[in-house]
Amino acid sequence: MFIFRASRWPTEWMMAPALKRVVLDRRKLNDRKTKLSETNRETKHNSAQSKRCSWVNADDPLLLQYHDREWGVPAHSDRKHFEALILSGVQAGLNWSLVLKKREGYRRAFCKFDPEKVARYSDRQIHKLLSDRQIIRNRLKIEAAVRNARAFLKVQEEFGTFDSYCWRFVDGRPKLNRWKTARQIPARSLESEKLSKDLKDRGFNFVGPTVAYAYMQAIGMVNDHTVDCFRYREITREFTDAK
Repeated sequence: MFIFRASRWPTEWMMAPALKRVVLDRRKLNDRKTKLSETNRETKHNSAQSKRCSWVNADDPLLLQYHDREWGVPAHSDRKHFEALILSGVQAGLNWSLVLKKREGYRRAFCKFDPEKVARYSDRQIHKLLSDRQIIRNRLKIEAAVRNARAFLKVQEEFGTFDSYCWRFVDGRPKLNRWKTARQIPARSLESEKLSKDLKDRGFNFVGPTVAYAYMQAIGMVNDHTVDCFRYREITREFTDAK
């Protein structure tokens, strides 16, 4: 007759699956905690990296891209100088976001901002631009762009490049400001007043001290990103590394 004797192995056999589930559940919980911690760290990092100047509207892709890639970056291409100078004048009394939306239209209308071609625009071409819906149809600003192209060429003849001319007003290197808030950023500076006066003496129009300062900001003669903006650090570091 077979007699069943109690032993420990049935109990251990029964408990094994339960213990495995506990271990697995703990591992899953730890994995979730680890992933959550990594996500939080990444979110904080991205948040710090994406901190921008307060004037940037995150819902405006053109403005966002302009801030992140162009504004305040030192420029040394004469065509870029001409574009920034003309668009800064166009901006007078208007919202920069509107000008950005029209920029491709201006690039087409002004031959990709080629000063030599724009300088040859006739009265007929100027009149035609007044009906171009892709640009700001302001006669004074359109006529000023053509006059400025002609003055631009004269500066190139005298200094070799417009780049050589304009950077003299900041001693050839970007002015690194340290603004904590956008309210601290001035609308003009001593340098922009000097640049404005000299440009006017050379026959340029729509280049008042405020326009001249906007131009200087655009081409990186000054770094006016606020210090908490990630672009301030990047541009400053790039400039420092390039020295």
